[in-house]
Amino acid sequence: MPDSPVRLPVWRLALNQTLRDLRAGQLRLVLLAVLLAVAALSAVGFFADRLQAGLVRDAAALIGGDAVVSADQPAPPSFAEQARAGGLAVSRSASFPSMARALPAQGGATRLVALKAVDAQYPLRGQLTLRRSADGPAERVAGRPEPGTVWIDESLAGALGVTVGDPLGLGDAELRIARLIVLEPDRGAGFLAFAPRAMIHLDDLPGTGLVQPASRINHRLAVAGSAQQRDAAVAWSRWARAAIESGNLKGIRVESLESGRPEMRQTLDRAGKFLSLVALLSALLAAVAVAIAARGFAEAHLDDCAMLRVLGVPRRHIALAYTLQFAALALVAGGAGVLLGWVTHLAFLGLLGTLVPAELPPAGWWPALLGLGVGGVLLLGFGLPPVLQLAQVPPLRVMRRDVGGLRPASLGVLAGGTVAFAALLVAVARDPMLGLIAVGGFAAATLLFAVLAFGAVRLLGWLVPEAGAPRALRLATRQLVARPAYAVLQVSSLAVGLMALVLLVLLRTDLVDSWRRATPPDAPDRFVINLQPDQVTDFEAMLKDAGVGGHDLFPMIRGRLLTINGAPPGPAIEADERARRLVEREFNLSHAAALPGHNRVTAGAWTPEEADGLSVEEGLAQTLGLKLGDRLRFDIAGIEREGRVTSLRKVEWGSMRANFFVMFTVSAMPELPATWMAAYRAPTERGFDNRLVQRFPNLTNVDVTASINQLQSVLAQVIGAIETLFAFTLAAGLAVLLAAVTATRESRAREYAVMRACGASSRLLAQVQRVELLGVGALAGLLATLAAMGVGALLARYAFEFRWTAGPEVPLLGTLVGALLALAAGWWGLREVLRRPVVETLRRAPE
Repeated sequence: MPDSPVRLPVWRLALNQTLRDLRAGQLRLVLLAVLLAVAALSAVGFFADRLQAGLVRDAAALIGGDAVVSADQPAPPSFAEQARAGGLAVSRSASFPSMARALPAQGGATRLVALKAVDAQYPLRGQLTLRRSADGPAERVAGRPEPGTVWIDESLAGALGVTVGDPLGLGDAELRIARLIVLEPDRGAGFLAFAPRAMIHLDDLPGTGLVQPASRINHRLAVAGSAQQRDAAVAWSRWARAAIESGNLKGIRVESLESGRPEMRQTLDRAGKFLSLVALLSALLAAVAVAIAARGFAEAHLDDCAMLRVLGVPRRHIALAYTLQFAALALVAGGAGVLLGWVTHLAFLGLLGTLVPAELPPAGWWPALLGLGVGGVLLLGFGLPPVLQLAQVPPLRVMRRDVGGLRPASLGVLAGGTVAFAALLVAVARDPMLGLIAVGGFAAATLLFAVLAFGAVRLLGWLVPEAGAPRALRLATRQLVARPAYAVLQVSSLAVGLMALVLLVLLRTDLVDSWRRATPPDAPDRFVINLQPDQVTDFEAMLKDAGVGGHDLFPMIRGRLLTINGAPPGPAIEADERARRLVEREFNLSHAAALPGHNRVTAGAWTPEEADGLSVEEGLAQTLGLKLGDRLRFDIAGIEREGRVTSLRKVEWGSMRANFFVMFTVSAMPELPATWMAAYRAPTERGFDNRLVQRFPNLTNVDVTASINQLQSVLAQVIGAIETLFAFTLAAGLAVLLAAVTATRESRAREYAVMRACGASSRLLAQVQRVELLGVGALAGLLATLAAMGVGALLARYAFEFRWTAGPEVPLLGTLVGALLALAAGWWGLREVLRRPVVETLRRAPE
């Protein structure tokens, strides 16, 4: 001991240590793991925060006002009076399907249109994008057609062979085409939204003669106010709902953003869940990598701390210096990760393109604070505990290096950090089910990996004979059996990293496939309704002659639900607005002996020709509280028909196929009035749509090409965003593999040095290393794949709601990939071990 201990300020000691460790590269893996985790979490956080703020801001434009009342009849005058009394602007509109026709001079073609009549105040929120001519520039306009004019979709102009300036026939009126509609923000969803738009002034509607006493028209009353009147709009919305309830008004409701584009919301929700899962798994992997790398860092500094103790540096100063060092590193790595996350979220916005609102509001501070917090938890909660043991290294280690080694981490410290980190990840997941399955699944899998790895090492020592086996295999087996703790650490760590990668690859593949299956490139782009039973044969013959195959053709029956298990459904669904709307209107029913190929039974069984069998869409069953065995009675044009729920079906409403809420499982129901509907992919033959309508003038033929193109564009953009963030988890997984392989670098170096001193060649030692890495990687890959398939099945069913299709070949492929990745990580992380001089290695070893 020196006469006077070294007096060095703690901050100076921490700074010197940090600079030295950074130059030596000993913190590289720790910093990389933290950087990746923070970047992934903050990227998702920035993206979700801005998207949510944009949706809230633009919700008014998507529905046409701050609040909207939609009804089958014009809303009572009191609704508009109440809004004006609160200082709100009011706009009325009416929309319904109708036929538009070109005049004989333009060819006389006809098309179904979604006719919309708007008043002088339209639009209260948002702007339309219009063209003055077919090749003119797009302009954003907050306006409405002038009386005597009509604005039409670009697709309608092409289908009818008309252009700006031509007349268009709507009922008894002929209106001049003044603009072409490129984008209408408040268009909404539903079957009618697929038809091309024709927009006129509300004053022109009576002259068309299209409004008759029995006409099915959707009347909308939109209200809006200034930013200071936001509370007034909310109060009016509450008043409108109360008025609907107290007045028992049928067929009237207050609309929300979710009713605007539900298929887009579902796509965004699924993508958001997957992005959250990617970020969550990146953080999990980073925690494993940091814990492993920090322990290796601590082992490399045992001798340095022993020397500091000899020089008289107090233990508390050493502990405080490392705490300051890791806290500073948490700020640096966290700050860099937040910056990288910000750049990545900008890439998300570019990839998602038109799916997200343009000019999103700036993000708040919470994603950056969350990223910095996660960086701090990772370094201080998982990295610091083994490093703090350096303060307990005795000065005697300078002479006896077999003392003062690292002990296993304190169970209390480890449990506390793990629980806190798990709670943080569940909160970050934004979906409790997603977070619990992912975090709980990985925790259970890690314990299982450790137990199975220990058993596999014992079994390996018993199976590999001392004589007769290849020498490299015998030596590799001896090394694993001699240090089972290291083997368990390596297998478990490798398995956790591989499990995350396998899970994301499988989920991404199935998720993308489920999206693409829902709306494939050959999805039907035409819907035909009002086909009469005696026209079905000729209609199918015409499709066949045009080369159309694989079309959907189903009877369509209109029926109103009367009773559920003999009781009116009203009391059971009183509190659910959507359920009330479903019950108050007529259902589209159908029947078929065979289950439609694009539907999937999720409960019960589809029994062909079961006299009273009913198959119900599972979403409708959930909304109405239906279960297998319930009896439903429908009123179908005055004929009552009852059936028993024998199966529930999964229906992809974005598939552009013919889908129904309720289907009877019989092939014929001649006693019920029905028309037929068809869905098919239009042939390449030009003029087929016109010939079809001329042959069957009663048909309504709807072109949904634009909607299909939009959905497929959305899917391509979402997939691009998912794959961008996937790169973070891939890098985090590789960091775990590298950390797991290099965790035993020094012990391997000592073993190889002893064997080389005893005459073993470098070639033999390289073979031993390859055999060990291949074996450990193969076992980790097999365990990881099996666990990933189990966790993935749970996530697919309960979080993402799509079919899980991982096949039996996946474990074999996972075993092979695990072996190859472990070999590659070992070659990179252990390449200098075999080249290190024997004398240098033996000098480092304990006596």
